[in-house]
Amino acid sequence: MDQDAKQQLEHLAEMRALMERNSRFLSLSGLSGVWAGLCALAGVAAVYAWLGTRPFAGNDVSYFIRALRTERWGMGYKTAFLSIGGVVLLSALAGGVYFTWRKAQKRGVRAWDHTSRRLLLALAIPLLAGGIFCLGILYWDLPALIAPATLVFYGLALVNGGKYTLHDIEYLGLSEIALGLLGVFFLGHGLELWAVGFGLLHILYGALMYVKYEGKTA
Repeated sequence: MDQDAKQQLEHLAEMRALMERNSRFLSLSGLSGVWAGLCALAGVAAVYAWLGTRPFAGNDVSYFIRALRTERWGMGYKTAFLSIGGVVLLSALAGGVYFTWRKAQKRGVRAWDHTSRRLLLALAIPLLAGGIFCLGILYWDLPALIAPATLVFYGLALVNGGKYTLHDIEYLGLSEIALGLLGVFFLGHGLELWAVGFGLLHILYGALMYVKYEGKTA
């Protein structure tokens, strides 16, 4: 390959990288996923503690039936689920913002720009719809559907947002959707599937993303 052709290829590669940076939010940190997964597992542990049961409890009554009958820590299941879920969400968001800001600082770019705003909007629409849908589920006292619904809507949000950030997010989203759909047919194991989807998968994908995109520059 002559020198001119080599320079042209290098120039095309630089232009492609520049377009990628301008169209996708690349400061999403894998550590955000790990942190979110840990928060989710802590939340599931709190729900099991409130229910007074454990994962895969054998012939024990299904968790959602137990939830309808349980009053503990001065809370019914609606207050307990919303409180625990709210703490998990805020903790995960706080960690996500911090790790993303830290990665952006290392890359020398702004964490809040037009690409991050587009990503936030893409995530927000399915998440907002899912949140309202889950409030309806609570209103009609159908707690068995909460875990599958949150997994499916969260997965849809990730697939939708994957157009504006790392492609790996789309695969995580598809995995969340699959778990949510599986949960519709195995309602008694909704909490276990929720722990896998929001907990273990987040930790796994977050660790893989960190090694793939950040490990060499950490």
